[in-house]
Amino acid sequence: MTFTPTADIDAAPWTEDEFVAALRAQGTRYHDQHPFHVRMNAGELSREELQRWVANRYYYQRSIPIKDAAILSNCPEVEIRREWISRIIDHDGAEGESSGGIESWLRLGESLGVDRETIRSERLVLPGVRYSVDAYVNFCRQEPWVFAVASSLTELFGPGAIKVRLVALEEHYPWIDPAGLEYFRSRLTLAPRDAQYALDVSLERCRTRADQERAVAALSFKTDLLWAQLDAIDRGDTRPGAEG
Repeated sequence: MTFTPTADIDAAPWTEDEFVAALRAQGTRYHDQHPFHVRMNAGELSREELQRWVANRYYYQRSIPIKDAAILSNCPEVEIRREWISRIIDHDGAEGESSGGIESWLRLGESLGVDRETIRSERLVLPGVRYSVDAYVNFCRQEPWVFAVASSLTELFGPGAIKVRLVALEEHYPWIDPAGLEYFRSRLTLAPRDAQYALDVSLERCRTRADQERAVAALSFKTDLLWAQLDAIDRGDTRPGAEG
């Protein structure tokens, strides 16, 4: 899985509207279109499939503040860092508080019947999930911070998908404790805020056609990684045996 942007360095820059349209067009590749999520929204997943999903997706959730810290480490601008650090707090939670996205995800796991010790051990994480998440974290460590910011614009597509998912989980899986769905409810507020800031930064800093196309390629790369995670979760049978 590689990130290989291509651009015509002599091409005229897109207008702001054209650039935004190119970014938003990546929504057709977002993982809410994956067959696994389609089946989830239709109420067709088994309890075991939902448990496999929540345990594996945890690896991504706990890696989000790590990739955001990587973006911070590459960004020399204090104003950007002051704003971006809120994402880490949103997921890790503030000191002395039992909140934050990671904690909310653990509660979701408990509501689906997977205890937090099992989830945090990561022993249920499939190789394909680990590989795709690590690839994203490494991307944010190695690429210029502006394009790592652009890759986070999957948040443009998240709220719409989450609204559908919340309704589906409540309607089709009544055995799930509604209190465990708080992670999704909080993202309905946080994701639009984060997406707007990342979009503003991308529009301000990506002025050449080459940079604009590289930003779109970064977002496309992120959608591929999210899709690859769900491919592994959907199959669920790709773990190496205990014996070599």
